[in-house]
Amino acid sequence: MSLPNSPSKTISTAWLVVMLLIPVALLNYLDRQMLASMKSSIMSDIPSIGTNQNWGYMLGQFKWVYAFLSPFAGFMADRYSRRLTICCSLFVWSAVTFWTGHVETYRELLLARSLMGFSEAFYVPAALALISDYHFGDTRSRAIGLHQMGMYFGQIAGGFGGYVAGSAVLGWRVAFDACGILGMFYAIPLALILRDAPRSTLTNTESVKPKKLSPGRALSELFSNLSYILLVLYFTLPALAGWVVRDWMPAILQERYNISQGKAGVSATLYWQVAAVIGAIIGGYLADRWMKRTKRGRIHASAFGMCLIVPAVFGVGNAESLTVAVLFLILFGLGWGFFDCNNMPILCQIVRPELRATGYGFMNLVSISCGGLADWGFGRLRDQHVPIGMIFGIFACTAIFSVILVLLIKPRDEVAKV
Repeated sequence: MSLPNSPSKTISTAWLVVMLLIPVALLNYLDRQMLASMKSSIMSDIPSIGTNQNWGYMLGQFKWVYAFLSPFAGFMADRYSRRLTICCSLFVWSAVTFWTGHVETYRELLLARSLMGFSEAFYVPAALALISDYHFGDTRSRAIGLHQMGMYFGQIAGGFGGYVAGSAVLGWRVAFDACGILGMFYAIPLALILRDAPRSTLTNTESVKPKKLSPGRALSELFSNLSYILLVLYFTLPALAGWVVRDWMPAILQERYNISQGKAGVSATLYWQVAAVIGAIIGGYLADRWMKRTKRGRIHASAFGMCLIVPAVFGVGNAESLTVAVLFLILFGLGWGFFDCNNMPILCQIVRPELRATGYGFMNLVSISCGGLADWGFGRLRDQHVPIGMIFGIFACTAIFSVILVLLIKPRDEVAKV
């Protein structure tokens, strides 16, 4: 699949890349989310897990491995092939997903989640960078938003995992087997069809070739850029609440409102993820439109989304009924869609194309490692009976600070159009 010279075919190819990656994004998050919705069944089947703190540590273990491998994964995608990085990542994490369905002890589950973090770390930086290589200013936020919708649908599907886990016919192990087999099979045709963007498109000229930077020079250029540092912080702070909502909300709703594991899993994922899909569509469209009027269009769209997240997080932590909690989760999802579809496009406005995957990898390093600490810390605080409302109030305060951070970011004219 090479990039043709005809403008109409070029546009078609760019959108085909997004379509090919949506199923991969779905599997990437399905394999993560269904674990959270199956908590009761897995803890019952593997008694050596024991406590909420151990469960939280296991969730954090995945994130810490994923986070610390992300910069290396991004650098590999920038320096070599985004296509091969994506396809190999999909095949390996799918094999690990299959094996997860056969673990018998807490130690084996920890190892499986560590290997999952290792293999999945290579996907997102490479995929978002590849989409950005094919999509320029007028379609970039929409293309990223469409890809992120695959992640949201993966989380929605994972939310039904509680019903699968509670089924006498299926069970949680069958779900992991099926997802693993599906991913390994899809990796084969994907490797045959997907192609890296021609290098000329990365510089917007036919004559200039982008330089392959050494790790030291890549780090130096990224972290001497104040706007990049601000983006890393902005990317991280909302993720503290985001990961707790993803990983703990099924258990929170089940305990707080005395509902079944299946209903809790669906209530904790379906509504806010559908709202996130809507938010990504609207946020991507508005960001691309605002970019025609101001180079800060994507920054403003993302900041608007964060303004929705602030009351949503506070409300979720203090809701007196399941209905009210779901309404605040919907508001959270709308804001998250605006936020999520514009992170890579904003990154593209402040760093060169050769550093996109590496830059996003470091964003993942900081954000997801902190998210792992949030998962572990939340489990520990729950064991100590700290009120949920107090915990989510702190998350809301960090989201307020995030709005200020993103508004301080300054796009660079020399990279904003590439």
